Amino acid sequence: MTASERAIELARAGAAAAAEVKATTIEAIDVSDRLIISDVFLIVTGSSEPQINAIVRTVENALVDMGAKRLRREGLGYDAGWVLLDYGELVVHVQGEEEYEEYALPKLWAGAPKIDLGLTNEELGLGEETDTATPRASLSEPDTV
Repeated sequence: MTASERAIELARAGAAAAAEVKATTIEAIDVSDRLIISDVFLIVTGSSEPQINAIVRTVENALVDMGAKRLRREGLGYDAGWVLLDYGELVVHVQGEEEYEEYALPKLWAGAPKIDLGLTNEELGLGEETDTATPRASLSEPDTV
């Protein structure tokens, strides 16, 4: 099984929104073969609590504009280092850089295919190349959806 087109479309919209507010890591993982409750994990990092909050607001607005309904939100508030946004087929993890390194979600899901988000290196904060790119932890992963 692979992630639904709708889940991938939502992940790309969320990723583009996160890129607008300069998220430091943006990557998506197809978890549809391993979980029955979700198709895609979108993992995004911010460098500070205000940036994490801005990422959350921007991603939520982008997904609402696409007709997505948030089922659950956890972690937003004082000293939020990890906010989870559950849209059913898409789960967005917005983490601080420290939480990203500590919990290493991309490593935990290393066997799952990465999803091409259609973002450029510049949008991902990786330089000014114009080719689409895969962020930080996904650079060595050959599997993409």
